[in-house]
Amino acid sequence: MAFKPKRTGKAKQKTKNPRKPFFRNEKFRFILGIFVLLVSAYLLIAFISFLFYGAADQSRLDLPWKDLVLNSDVKVENKAGKTGAYLSEMIINQGFGLASFVFIFLFAVTGFKILGHNLVKYRRALIFNLVLILWISVTLGFFFQKTSATSFIYPGGHYGMVLSNWFSSLVGKTGLVFLLLISILAILVIRFEKVYEFLKGLFRRKPRKKAEQESLVVNEEEEEIENETVAEDTFSKVIDDDVVKAVFEPDLEEEPVEVKIPEKEEDSETDELELTVQEKKEEEEIDKEHSGEEMEDYDPTLELSGFKFPTLELLEDHSYGNAEVSNEELIANKNRIVETLRHYKIEITKIRATIGPTITLYEIVPAPGIRIAKIKNLEDDIALSLAALGIRIIAPIPGRGTIGIEVPNQNPETVSMRSILSSRKFQESTADLPVALGKTISNETFMFDLVKMPHILVAGATGQGKSVGINVIISSLLYKKHPSQLKFVFVDPKKVELNLYSVLEKHYLAKLPNEEEPVITDIQKVKYTLNSINVEMDQRYDLLKKAHARNIKEYNKKFISRRLNPEKGHRFLPYIVVVIDEFADLIMTAGKEIELPIARIAQLARAVGIHMIIATQRPSTNIITGVIKANFPARIAFKVASMIDSRTILDTPGANQLIGKGDMLIASGSSMTRVQCAFIDTPEVEKICSFISEQRGFPSAFLLPEYEDGEDAGPGEVDLNNRDELFEDAARIVVLNQMGSTSMIQRKFSIGYNRAGRIMDQLEAAGVVGPSEGSKARQVLMQDEYTLEQLLNSFN
Repeated sequence: MAFKPKRTGKAKQKTKNPRKPFFRNEKFRFILGIFVLLVSAYLLIAFISFLFYGAADQSRLDLPWKDLVLNSDVKVENKAGKTGAYLSEMIINQGFGLASFVFIFLFAVTGFKILGHNLVKYRRALIFNLVLILWISVTLGFFFQKTSATSFIYPGGHYGMVLSNWFSSLVGKTGLVFLLLISILAILVIRFEKVYEFLKGLFRRKPRKKAEQESLVVNEEEEEIENETVAEDTFSKVIDDDVVKAVFEPDLEEEPVEVKIPEKEEDSETDELELTVQEKKEEEEIDKEHSGEEMEDYDPTLELSGFKFPTLELLEDHSYGNAEVSNEELIANKNRIVETLRHYKIEITKIRATIGPTITLYEIVPAPGIRIAKIKNLEDDIALSLAALGIRIIAPIPGRGTIGIEVPNQNPETVSMRSILSSRKFQESTADLPVALGKTISNETFMFDLVKMPHILVAGATGQGKSVGINVIISSLLYKKHPSQLKFVFVDPKKVELNLYSVLEKHYLAKLPNEEEPVITDIQKVKYTLNSINVEMDQRYDLLKKAHARNIKEYNKKFISRRLNPEKGHRFLPYIVVVIDEFADLIMTAGKEIELPIARIAQLARAVGIHMIIATQRPSTNIITGVIKANFPARIAFKVASMIDSRTILDTPGANQLIGKGDMLIASGSSMTRVQCAFIDTPEVEKICSFISEQRGFPSAFLLPEYEDGEDAGPGEVDLNNRDELFEDAARIVVLNQMGSTSMIQRKFSIGYNRAGRIMDQLEAAGVVGPSEGSKARQVLMQDEYTLEQLLNSFN
């Protein structure tokens, strides 16, 4: 079977993807933006040269276009050459005159917008400048037919002169002057709010204060003025909206705008009723005028209004010098795959390659009658024929109707964090907590909203990119969220992984009151912090209940619009992201004391804006328990050692076939995506943290509510008069074995954990064993059975 590779590079590959047209390609948009900017610069040079050398070039420009272009003996003085001289003549003299310089501004703004930099509100600027070009052209065409008899420049251009002559014949020269004045006034009022406010202040009548018997007249005058203001505002808004819709939204159906004007009636009772309504309206307007600043929307970023987000210059471009997959490598892999399948009498009708940064996906369509399981079982044979590690077969690819064979590239690329954060997908993201993680097989930036996850379990073997992945997630949020909108709680038992972020204490971190260390490393403090977050969660739910809001987004929207009273306890709620590294160490040390509050946060905290990311390098069932897996539907798996570990994390094999160095599988719901994680080095993280910490921050870190450890009953609170019937037998076994363990009692008597725990609490109250020491066995306080029997006799 002949194989003709249709894609030799990434750009050609994407042109075949019907989901992403070529004009949406990031590289194409970058080249287009640079091209538009260069065109604007070229026109600027041509136009300016035309003002100085246009007279000398007129004789050359009168030549036919072919002679001007093809004859190299024809020279012009214009610094942009013959093309620049010709374009200047056509656009300025034969077009809109000196107003054509505005076109250069529009080209420059358009170029920057294509590159992702919105210098102005593009749609409004486009409308305003196009109208301004027409007005300037007509005005100059009316007042300056030509600068002089010998001049070569038409200030208003050909169009300006024709339009001014037509308007002059229609309304006369005086009428045209009035029309120009009215039109520029309308343009300035619609475009600039300050001009409108200034002119409104000039023409607004101010009521004079009179005697008390004339107060009714004063009220009527004020009401008329305010009705006029409302009408003006409505008219201005209608004009603005109509202009926008006429140019950019012609397909939308316009809804008629009705302005209701109350009619006056002569009946005395009606007049009294109208007067009452007017007084109420007037009082509301007066209240708004006196408290205008107070009724503005609350801005949570106001306290740190000068905060600047980290810049992309702080990141290194690690993708420099990356090698692409050669055509020879593609053909060689294709031939080996086809040959291996034919050895087992498996024919295929089609094969297609999709090149990614780390792996290449070969999609094959088997011949009719071929069983998918037969191909799936050849995973090791294909890996042997390709002499490559990490071969992964997807049979079938969901929604594609093909079978995928993922083959590692000989020279894998490094995905730079800078390229991910500078992508249009991330820059224009409107997600509440956007996270850009890396690139997919099709070289698209992989992003997700942490709010929709809402918690993430990250697992993988040591040295496979887990810590880098955590740094990528944190850095993505730091580049998008203001310190007033986001807080982190960092738990780091190793004491070195997350310590880099301690300098962000007064900007992004949350901690317990009177706590010195911003990053939590002590196991006992982890317990108190997690329980404190539970208290914060309960308090937030109480606030949502009072505000009749279902989630944090609705609540904050009401608070920002000042519909909630801070004097009643309401406050702006930032998102809280809890990051726990080395989760296995916490479970082994503290056990249920850690797992239970984590499970409660994972079950309930999503609606109140508290999210959790836990990472572990030991994906075993005693660490990633059923409770954890049930409440962490989003899971990220880096390379692991065995298929069992992969099933523990993802409930499916595959993570054991990754190639490491940031290669990962992301499971969310029923979907599975292979992503090459972006790379961010430790010095880059330090630069980001240093950039933020050098700016002014809050007076202190975000303080979590205090937590009182009162959930466990103390020895004095256990009623020994209601002892369990197994109490005496359990006491004898504990003293005999000199080991106080709840699990031992549970195992010896075949009882549940709760009952065994109650028996252990009774033994502690009786003085048989000491207090709990986390996951360790309790200390046995009685050394012999004789002492124990005396104690038991005293109870009887």
